[in-house]
Amino acid sequence: MFGKVLIANRGEIAVRIIHACRELGISTVAIYSEADKESLHAQIADEAVCIGPAKPKDSYLNVESIISACEITGADAVHPGFGFLSENSGFAKMCDMCGLEFIGPSALAMESLGDKASARRVMKEAGVPVIPGSEGLILDLNHALKVSDEIGYPVMVKATAGGGGRGIRLVNSPKDLESAILAAQTEAESFFGNSGVYLEKFIENPRHVEIQIIADKYGNVVHLGERDCSIQRRNQKLIEEAPSPAVSEAVREKMGRAAILAAKASQYYNAGTVEFLFDKDDNFYFMEMNTRLQVEHGITELVTDVDIVKNQIKIADSQKLDISQDDVKINGHAIECRINAEIPEKGFMPVPGQIKGLYVPCGNGVRVDSCVYPGYTVTPHYDSMIAKVMTHAKTRDEAIAKMRWALAEFIVEGISTNIDFHLSLLRNEDFRRGNVDIGFLGRLGY
Repeated sequence: MFGKVLIANRGEIAVRIIHACRELGISTVAIYSEADKESLHAQIADEAVCIGPAKPKDSYLNVESIISACEITGADAVHPGFGFLSENSGFAKMCDMCGLEFIGPSALAMESLGDKASARRVMKEAGVPVIPGSEGLILDLNHALKVSDEIGYPVMVKATAGGGGRGIRLVNSPKDLESAILAAQTEAESFFGNSGVYLEKFIENPRHVEIQIIADKYGNVVHLGERDCSIQRRNQKLIEEAPSPAVSEAVREKMGRAAILAAKASQYYNAGTVEFLFDKDDNFYFMEMNTRLQVEHGITELVTDVDIVKNQIKIADSQKLDISQDDVKINGHAIECRINAEIPEKGFMPVPGQIKGLYVPCGNGVRVDSCVYPGYTVTPHYDSMIAKVMTHAKTRDEAIAKMRWALAEFIVEGISTNIDFHLSLLRNEDFRRGNVDIGFLGRLGY
C-alpha cells in the first residue's frame, strides 16, 4: 500500500479523502492556495504545502507546483478528487512520468471518454444505447444543418470537452443553429480551451440517471446501482437520490449491464460514472462518462455500504476488487442536498463571507460532508458549495422526512445559503411523488 498520498484538491472532498487514507493507514499531504491557508483540509492532513495564489490556474490547476509538492514531501500517489485536474489526462501522464500513482483511470481511458464525441463512438460500437446525433464533431454550418435535419429538431449543441452545464445550447429551428453553435464554441473555448462541439437529438423531459461503477486493473467491473440527479439548476445538480424513484429493478439491471459494457469497452479501471438520459418510456441513452469520483458518491455508499474512495485507493494499488456483482445490494433510500453559499432568488448568486456561527445536524441516518467551521471564510475564488447533507432510511418517504428535520436544524450564521430553498423543494408535491425531470426547476421559475 502507498506510504503517502497527496490530495490534489481542496474543501470537503479533500477532507473525505484524508479520512479514507487514515482508515487505510496512509499518511496524507494537503495542498492549499494562499486563500485556503486556514482551510480544514490543510489543518487536518499530516502535512500541508502552499502551492500558489488564490486563482485556480496559479494553484490547484498548477501541475508543476503540485508535482513539486509531491517531490518535497515524498508522496508516492496523488488523489485528484473531483473538479480541477481530476479529468486531465496530461496531469495523469505527468504523474506517471514522475513515478507517482494517479488514483484514477488511465490517461488513455480519460482521453477516449473525456472527449464526448469520441466517447459516443466508443459506446455505440460497444452496444450501449446513445442519443441520435452527429458522428464526431461539427465541421461547418452545412454539416450541422444536414445532421439536424436527419435527427429532427429540437437539437442540442454540446461542447465535446464540456462539463458543469457549459458549452450547451438548445436549438428549436434551423434559423437559430448558427448562432447557437458560435455561442457554444465561444463558451467552450473560454472554459475548456477546446471549441469542438457536436449535435444530439433533444430528449423531451428526461431524467438524469447515472450508474456508479468500480473496476480493477484485471477486468473486473461491478456497478453500484443508480443515482437520480434530475434536480438541477443550469445543468448543475442540487439534489441527488439513490436509487431513482422511476427506475424498476428490470431497468436497473439493463442500465447496469450497459454501464459495465461501457467500462469494459474503454478498458476502464478505478471509479467512474456512466450518465444516462432516461425518458418516460423507460428508454435510456448514454450521455457521458465521468472519469472521476462524483460529488454525490456518498449516497451510493449509504445504500450499498461500499466505500468508493477506499476502493479507488486499493485499485490504484493494483489490488483486485473484493466484491462481485452478487455482493451488491441496494439497502433503503438515500438523498443528498448540496448546501451552497448563494441566494436562489437572485439567480443562485454566490455570496462569499465569514461563517459567524454553525450547527451541523447529526443523528441516525444523517451524514454531512463538509469543510466549514465557525470563523471559516467562504472565498469568491472557488465553488460555493459548503456542505453535502445526506440522509438514509428504509424508504424514500422516510429519507425525505429525515432530510427535512436535518436541514431545519442546520444553522449557518453570517452568510446566505440555499437551505430554505431545499426545504421548499422537499415540500413540493411533485418532488414528494418523484414526478420530476431535468426541467423541473425551470418550470418552478429557477
